[in-house]
Amino acid sequence: MSRKEKLLKRLLALPKDFTYDELVSLLTMFNFYEAKTGKTSGSAVRFKNDGLPYEPIIFHKPHPQNIIKPYVLKSVIACLTRCNLIESESENGNKTEETDE
Repeated sequence: MSRKEKLLKRLLALPKDFTYDELVSLLTMFNFYEAKTGKTSGSAVRFKNDGLPYEPIIFHKPHPQNIIKPYVLKSVIACLTRCNLIESESENGNKTEETDE
């Protein structure tokens, strides 16, 4: 299992200890990058993927700890699903990565 698959599986499990660094790493593997310009300020961060027609992923960088809030994880999962980077496998919330990227 690749690092991307492991991080994705961990994200989909909605752990209470998913870190900002893990999320940045996973988003980078999906070709997102942190946009340094624009309307973000303070602790807000924005991740864009120029190959996708969707709005960027925007959330507040966690502080003082490095743990991502559950609502942010759900928002990222929803965005990745909407972008067809992952797909819903069933009604109960199980999701898997698509095979053709």
